[in-house]
Amino acid sequence: MSRSGDLLLTAIAPAIWGSTYLVTTELLPPGYPLTVSLLRALPAGLLLLLLVRQLPTGIWWGRVFILGALNFSIFWWMLFIAAYRLPGGVAATVGAIQPLAVLLLARLFLGSPVRVLAIVAAIAGMAGVALLILTPNAALDPIGVAAGLAGAVAMAAGTVLSRRWQPPVSLLTFTAWQLTAGGLLLVPVVVLMEPMLPMPTAANLLGFAWLGLIGAALTYILWFRGIARLEPSVVSPLGFLSPMTAVILGWWVLDQGLTPAQIAGMAVVLGSVWLSQRVQQARPAARASSQR
Repeated sequence: MSRSGDLLLTAIAPAIWGSTYLVTTELLPPGYPLTVSLLRALPAGLLLLLLVRQLPTGIWWGRVFILGALNFSIFWWMLFIAAYRLPGGVAATVGAIQPLAVLLLARLFLGSPVRVLAIVAAIAGMAGVALLILTPNAALDPIGVAAGLAGAVAMAAGTVLSRRWQPPVSLLTFTAWQLTAGGLLLVPVVVLMEPMLPMPTAANLLGFAWLGLIGAALTYILWFRGIARLEPSVVSPLGFLSPMTAVILGWWVLDQGLTPAQIAGMAVVLGSVWLSQRVQQARPAARASSQR
């Protein structure tokens, strides 16, 4: 598949993640963020394990649990702390630092060069997200901001290490390992910190099925495939599409207003994603010309 095809396929993942807010608020019981995270990761991981019928061996046990913690357990836990302690716009804007963190961590762990235009694109993406969902009267909470930053750095580290650690198994198997590990790590946290989930309704089951099968299993297969085929610094800016999709779905499905600032934010987000891809495309071209 061409590079453009890989990018489009990978972009499906954050576009679907943008439906999480809609599904959570409309279909799931409120007040169970960690339980929802657990039920999003563990059943999907176990289902994929049943399909692949292969467990990690040797050093991969430790690596899989590190990746599961970074990509799922820590990321989702910190994400929900930020969401509860900060207005949604602030939480999303703080989390939008992830592509910038990926650039720095890719330099540290993969030796990837840090380009000025890539940093500009990452900062522009953060500004676009702020225009999309940040309100003028948004309040800051230090713990919430710290949690948002920690979640973004955890996901960034998981993205970079998922590129560095590529096991000799199928992508489906690698995804199954990480989802299962991340879900298992959430079990004791849920038991200690949240009450038991009430009997789910049909709407609840539909929401859990969407978040688990589509929002976790399918999307992370696409996401990890993109990381394996492309640079983390190429994949990470696609995450800006998630809040943009959330705003579009809110306008389309929930009849929420769409302001000129939000429309400008969409333009800035799309421009930052385009710029980040142009910067990264210039690297292979420059390398190829230097080898002639």
